[in-house]
Amino acid sequence: MKRIFRNALSILLGTALMHPGPDALADREPVLKQIKVPHHYYYREMYLPQLTTGPGSLSWSPDGRSLVYSMQGSLWRQELESGVARQLTAGPGYDYQPDWSPDGRRIVFVRYLNDAMELQLLDLESGSITPLTAQGDVNVDPRWSPVGSRIAFVSTRDTGRFHVFVGDVVEDTLIANPLLEERESSVPRYYYSSYDHELSPAWSPDGTELLYIANPEIPYGTGAIWRRTLRPDAEAKLVRMEETTWRARPDWSPDGNRIAYASYLGRQWHQLWLTTPEGNAEPFPLTYGTFDIVSPRWSPDGSRIAYLANELGNTEIRTQELAGGRTKRLDVRERQYLQTVADLTLRIVDRNGRPVAARVSVTAADGRSHAPADALFHADDGFDRHHADFETHYFHIDGEATLTLPLGPANVTVWRGMEHLITSVQVDVVAGRNNAVDIETPPLEMPAGWDDWLSGDVHVHMNYAGTYRNTPARLAAQAAAEDLDVVFNLIVNKEQRIPDIAYFTPRPDAVSDSERLILHGQEFHTSFWGHMGLLGLRSHLLLPDYAAYPGTAAASLHPDNVTIARLAREQGAAVGYVHPFYAPAPDPFSDAPLTNQYPVNAALGLVDYYEVVGFANPRASAEVWYRLMNCGVRIAAAGGTDAMANYASLRGPVGVNRTYVRVPQAPADPAARRDAWLDGLKAGTTVASNGPLLGLTVDGRHPGSVIEIPAGSREISVRGFLRSVVPVDHLELVMNGEVVSTIALDESRTAASFDEKIVVSDSGWLLLRAWNESAHPLIFDFYPYATTTPVYLRVAGRPPRSADDADYFLAWIGRLRDAAGRHPDFNNAAERELILRNLDAAERRFESCH
Repeated sequence: MKRIFRNALSILLGTALMHPGPDALADREPVLKQIKVPHHYYYREMYLPQLTTGPGSLSWSPDGRSLVYSMQGSLWRQELESGVARQLTAGPGYDYQPDWSPDGRRIVFVRYLNDAMELQLLDLESGSITPLTAQGDVNVDPRWSPVGSRIAFVSTRDTGRFHVFVGDVVEDTLIANPLLEERESSVPRYYYSSYDHELSPAWSPDGTELLYIANPEIPYGTGAIWRRTLRPDAEAKLVRMEETTWRARPDWSPDGNRIAYASYLGRQWHQLWLTTPEGNAEPFPLTYGTFDIVSPRWSPDGSRIAYLANELGNTEIRTQELAGGRTKRLDVRERQYLQTVADLTLRIVDRNGRPVAARVSVTAADGRSHAPADALFHADDGFDRHHADFETHYFHIDGEATLTLPLGPANVTVWRGMEHLITSVQVDVVAGRNNAVDIETPPLEMPAGWDDWLSGDVHVHMNYAGTYRNTPARLAAQAAAEDLDVVFNLIVNKEQRIPDIAYFTPRPDAVSDSERLILHGQEFHTSFWGHMGLLGLRSHLLLPDYAAYPGTAAASLHPDNVTIARLAREQGAAVGYVHPFYAPAPDPFSDAPLTNQYPVNAALGLVDYYEVVGFANPRASAEVWYRLMNCGVRIAAAGGTDAMANYASLRGPVGVNRTYVRVPQAPADPAARRDAWLDGLKAGTTVASNGPLLGLTVDGRHPGSVIEIPAGSREISVRGFLRSVVPVDHLELVMNGEVVSTIALDESRTAASFDEKIVVSDSGWLLLRAWNESAHPLIFDFYPYATTTPVYLRVAGRPPRSADDADYFLAWIGRLRDAAGRHPDFNNAAERELILRNLDAAERRFESCH
């Protein structure tokens, strides 16, 4: 049976979604917000279990004949020589990280439910499940002791940070205590808490010791591999000092003589390595590949290791023999479900009934998210607890896909970028019937001339230590599903590696065509001076990719961002500042640390674009941008998602924040279209948005234009529009940082058109912006926001001047000068002097603004 949802019904449902009740507009918060560790988008993806359609964490049966693993949020059991996977759990919630008890009777696992991750105990004979923890913490990595009934695991209990606990299971009750007392290290850390953590415990074969990852006085990475007996007075012994990143997960061999772990030592991807428990031997690699291999688990007889690999993009389980290296893939040819299921075929179509790519979210009658068996499953990085019990999970579809779902009503939501209505339908999944549905996503009715604007995401990371392995072709498919024309893959380091460095080319990637551009740029990654995007490099990447890393040979503040920007400009690149500022905006008159070099680069004319809409707070970011423009600096507004496009828990998806550039009669040739798009970006003919679409002309001129006005007062004509897939709270004309007109919206608050007259007597700038007070559940960002680049107004040939804003940046530069002057790690005096000269030049520029 095929149901067709299109035309009026699609529009009606799409409009209904655009008007949530008052409770639906509360603020988004991060997933598992009880964790008190910085940079949640790293540990969440690389350490916490994820909802994937491929297999996740795994464990051997005691007889070595079977594996238990997580897949699609359930636990599954499969014999190694069989292609049949039998479902062991089906919710509620999502189940991960199983570990088989030594007696073979029970499995301990992690259940994500009620905004927490709790340990559960599954009795294999009866199928009954008993909670072992229930205090609202995050409890992960459970491991049975090889002897007795002890369990080691990691918990945020008491502190909100990751620590190893050890407990005894007595009559299905777990009584556990921390292995170590919490301590704070004296070394500075940027990506990690100042408090030490312990991760990924694994038992010695005799059950007397634990392996784990910890970072006492270690500044970078998640730490080294340690071992420790469980005696209260025991001291930890170092096994391997190495910069790990969440996924080392060491496992002790049954004979007690070897340790397997995942490492990216000297490589761009995680592979398996072996070392000894004594810590006196150099490790050697067990696997080789240009993809990730993680989560090693020894077979009970020690002859094989099972692990997860993402060579084909999604996750899969492989086993490798220690002698000879023979590798076998665990094929899942049949799935036996606990409950009755049926297939649902989705077909996303345009208004002519032709299949189109889109982003889809499906929640079945069991309250859980589902995806096709071969899809890459992604999850939003935050959500509103008033609106939902879980973050939204979604996948991309190229026109048609089939899912296997429990019987009953399933809710389907479809997105196609910012120029099509968001559509939601409910489908009743019935056994024994051809459950199929066509869903249309109608286009927004845009004013004439909108086809001249091409959308691009200036900040994407194709591969960035995520669950999946991405490729340019797959990135292009993601962009197609998001109706995105241009994608810049910013090649960047993650710790010591640069995962996408082999993909760099100054030309458009070979997958580019007349509809979509995939381009490889660079993010220069110094957290001291602020991160920069470099788009359109015509020769080579700028290496090293970072500076100012204390305790390394890259500890010097040189090269600073001014130096890097000049080198990029020599290659013809556009230079931008990315994910700039959170609320509140920087206050250079306070005592808070302030080293970001953005105003220096801007004063020296070395910033082409600025991610006003990006992985930051748009209103705070705009405040700094406005101040610069009040000092006569012209910088284009841009939208960049900072999407880690191979993540399962994605900041994104690709194109959530995007830049529209006006490119009339865009060339079909990819290289010519790239040049035209970058020329428009540099010229400032741009709109940046995460949802609302804006148009603005001043006296018929588009954003980025300069209008010369004679001395005295003059009336200018301002015309524009808004079209949006979600309701908008505010549509405003902003001149020199002040709202000069609030535009009336239609009844749905999704559209407006206006034609106004404004009197201008002083030099300055004028832009159009739209924004919401709070988050919207269908926009995966802090809150809906869009802005044009200004039209610049120059009266009597004078640049804008603002003494207050100049003083703001002069104080900022003073803070930079103090920080640079105190810095102990310059390689030589010439480096220090060069940076101070750059600060001097910027200071003179702002002094002229008085």
